[in-house]
Amino acid sequence: MLQDQDGFVRLPHEQLVYKSPPRTSLSIQPLSSAGGKNAFSIQSSAGQIYLTNQRVVYIPSQKSETFQSFSAPLLNIHDTHVTAPFFGPNAWIALVQPVSGGGIPPSLPAVQAKVTFKEGGAFDFHNHFERIKERLQQAVENSQASSRGARNVDLSTIHLDELPAYSGPSSAGGEQAPSEPMMSSRGHHGEAADTDSSLVEPPPDYETVQQQSVADELEARLRRAS
Repeated sequence: MLQDQDGFVRLPHEQLVYKSPPRTSLSIQPLSSAGGKNAFSIQSSAGQIYLTNQRVVYIPSQKSETFQSFSAPLLNIHDTHVTAPFFGPNAWIALVQPVSGGGIPPSLPAVQAKVTFKEGGAFDFHNHFERIKERLQQAVENSQASSRGARNVDLSTIHLDELPAYSGPSSAGGEQAPSEPMMSSRGHHGEAADTDSSLVEPPPDYETVQQQSVADELEARLRRAS
């Protein structure tokens, strides 16, 4: 559900965490293993992607009859990473497990979403996404462990802010030991990129291998659920 003022209608207890610059593109394609069987494709050269505590939402700048918006629950998004090519803007890539009736052909167990941040922000988006998804997953697991079920998770209680940096124990002289500095490098468009291994561009053929393994896992889940 879209609206002019806020872009889209919020769900109950939904809070906005991140909003990208307007020149952000989106590409949704079948996995390489299913590319020859399905002609499904979504392309948008400009728009904005929103991250909330419940889902990812993309709204194109120019809507068409075939593409008005895209959204996916956080827990349906897998194998996320940022690619930083030598030339061109950074991109965030993920595998998305479709929901029933969401407009993606039911024959596709998963699709690849590629979000290209032409004005920067890929690493900021990725870091926010990983933090929120991890806390949501923990809340679901705790709810399941207490026999309340995932649907009874109180989303309003999930902490969204970043935790304070660890500063280490106080020294003998009463002075607080300085925390270890976080090493970073400058990405394209002046964007800061952490040198953590999870943010480094993956090795050759990484995407193909990971796509196939995640697709196989999703197909196995669907078979067990049917």
